[in-house]
Amino acid sequence: MTKYAQQILDIINISSDHLTAEQIYLRLKASNSKVVLATVYNNLNLLYEQDKIRKVSVEGYPDRYDKTVKHDHLVCKKCGAFSDIRLSDLTAQLQEQISEEIISYDLKVNYICPLCRRKAEKEK
Repeated sequence: MTKYAQQILDIINISSDHLTAEQIYLRLKASNSKVVLATVYNNLNLLYEQDKIRKVSVEGYPDRYDKTVKHDHLVCKKCGAFSDIRLSDLTAQLQEQISEEIISYDLKVNYICPLCRRKAEKEK
């Protein structure tokens, strides 16, 4: 693993946030002034292909990168905010329903976050 790949992996694994490539770039740039954004994207793609990180995609928002520890996500339909949730593992149930071996799944539960609900109530 390259030096930058290891540093990017460390940034993702230490963070409690769901970081975009640009956010990872800014954190990496703070300690590596010569790093360029393309290096971050290339290493993120490599780490994702090697199953060392998760890529979470939500339409209309930049991809976010996350730890590989099994968990699911709440995603606000209004602002795109991400939150981790821990639900029972559905792998066995899904495999039974589709009669195929499942490698993994990524469950995103859409909802309206409390902040967006409060904003909507104030606008009424």
